[in-house]
Amino acid sequence: MSKTVRITEIFHSLQGEARTVGIPTTFVRLTGCPLRCGYCDTEYAFSGGTVMSFDEVLHTVDDAGAQYVTVTGGEPLAQPNCWPLLVKLCDEGFSVSLETSGALSIADVDPRVSVVMDLKTPSSGEVARNDYENIRLLKKEDQVKFVIGDRQDFDWSVFKASEFNLTARVSEVLFSPVFESLHAATLAEWILAEHLPVRMQIQLHKLLWGDKPGV
Repeated sequence: MSKTVRITEIFHSLQGEARTVGIPTTFVRLTGCPLRCGYCDTEYAFSGGTVMSFDEVLHTVDDAGAQYVTVTGGEPLAQPNCWPLLVKLCDEGFSVSLETSGALSIADVDPRVSVVMDLKTPSSGEVARNDYENIRLLKKEDQVKFVIGDRQDFDWSVFKASEFNLTARVSEVLFSPVFESLHAATLAEWILAEHLPVRMQIQLHKLLWGDKPGV
């Protein structure tokens, strides 16, 4: 019998963030999250959803026709069957990425998966939930993201990136402005002034379609 996961939505769109930004991608959004970040833009994924078998998920992903698949949430690792789902997607030949908060261990994530891990900044209200043991588990091809809402977040992120030597540890260190509270140009100016070797990103999907589910 096929394993199951609770799914908020599966949709085909352009990747809005990270290294594959702009590439057609199928998103598998799992339901549920133990965190309550102040800047969260996916609160609709906290509850509800539909229980789907792995076979149903794979059929829906196949129909979308994209090579790239992103498993996201909520916090996808809050569901124990996320791990075997990632394995199944990799076994089917997809290029798989995982968007995770960094509050739950990535120790058993399939090494074929590209991990995009948040470090929660002070304005999230969840900075104490960061599991820094995850950093030593990151692969060179993984990515670390800082979502930045103000100058305090920025300074904290610069410090953490340096403390853990993240630019040498992973392929990308991503600085992303909170869409509603920090002007993107301001963050760009801070990055340039500090001569930081990071990639600034703006959520492409929000620029194209606004802040709504399923895009």
